Amino acid sequence: MLLSYITWNANPVAFNIPFVGEIRWYGFAFVIGFMIGLWIVQKIWKHEKINEDWYHYLFYFVIIATVVGARLGHVLFYNPSHYFSHPIEILYFREGGLASHGGTLGIIIAIWIYSKTVTHRSMLWTFDRLVLPVGFVAALIRLGNLMNSEIYGHPATVPWAFRFLRSADWYHAPINAMPCHPTQLYEAAFYILTSVVCLWLYWKKNAYKYQGLIFGVFLIGIFLSRFFIEYLKNVQETFEEGMFLNMGQLLSIPFIIAGFWLAYKGWREMKIAASEPVVNDDIPKKTIPQSNFSKKKPANKRK
Repeated sequence: MLLSYITWNANPVAFNIPFVGEIRWYGFAFVIGFMIGLWIVQKIWKHEKINEDWYHYLFYFVIIATVVGARLGHVLFYNPSHYFSHPIEILYFREGGLASHGGTLGIIIAIWIYSKTVTHRSMLWTFDRLVLPVGFVAALIRLGNLMNSEIYGHPATVPWAFRFLRSADWYHAPINAMPCHPTQLYEAAFYILTSVVCLWLYWKKNAYKYQGLIFGVFLIGIFLSRFFIEYLKNVQETFEEGMFLNMGQLLSIPFIIAGFWLAYKGWREMKIAASEPVVNDDIPKKTIPQSNFSKKKPANKRK
C-alpha cells in the first residue's frame, strides 16, 4: 500500500525540569541552533585569527537582537492592535509569536551598533561571516514549528502531506481536517541548502574576501525560498486573507532585492580579481633571469 499521508501527533513538550516547568521542542531547537551557530562562527574566527573579544561581543549582540527583534516583529507586523491594547502580553514569550523578519531586522540594527562600537569595520564584513550558520539555526526553528504543529500549508494530495492532529485550527474550515503541506520541512530544507552553499563559498572559494557576496547569496536563498513557499502556507493572521501577497512575502521583497545586488557586486569583484595576473613577490630577485639587454656592458677603459 502506497503512502497517502502522514499522521502527525508529536508531543510539543520535550521534557520537564523540576521548579522550571515544561521545555518545548521549539525552545530546545532554538538553543541547539544557537550552539551550532556559535561553534561554526568560532571556527571562522580561529581560521582568520580575528580578535577573540569581537567574538564574545558578537554573541551577546546577536542573542539579544534575535529574541527581541523576532518578538517585536510579530507584535508590529502581525497583530499590533491586540498587543497595543494588552502591552503586558508582549512579554509572554512562552505563548509563542516570533517573526523571522523581525529577528532579521533586529540583527541588522545590532550589527550596525556592533560595527560602529566594536570592530570599526563595515557591516558587510560581519554579515559575510555571521550568516554562514544561520540557515542551520533557521532550519531547527522550523523543525520546532513542526513539533508544535503550526505554520503548515494548504490541503494537499501529495503522499508526504501531514495530518496535524494536535492543531485545533487543522480541524476547522477551510482546512477541514485534510492532509496539508508540511511547509515547515520545505523551509528547513532550503535553509540548510543555503547554509551549505554559503559554507562552500567561504571555505572553497574564499568568497569572504569579496564583501557582500556570501551575505547576498544568503539573502537570496533564505528569502526567495520563503517568498514562494508562502503561496503554500496558511495565513497567520486574518487580515492576510484575500491579499495577493501576504505579509511574509511583502517583508521578503526588500531582502531579495538587496541579496541580488550584493551577490552581483561581490561576484563581479571576484571575477575581476580572478582575471588579474598573479604576481609572486616572494621570488628572490636574484633567481629571476636577466635578459641580454638588461646586462650592462663594461665601460671601455682608456689605456
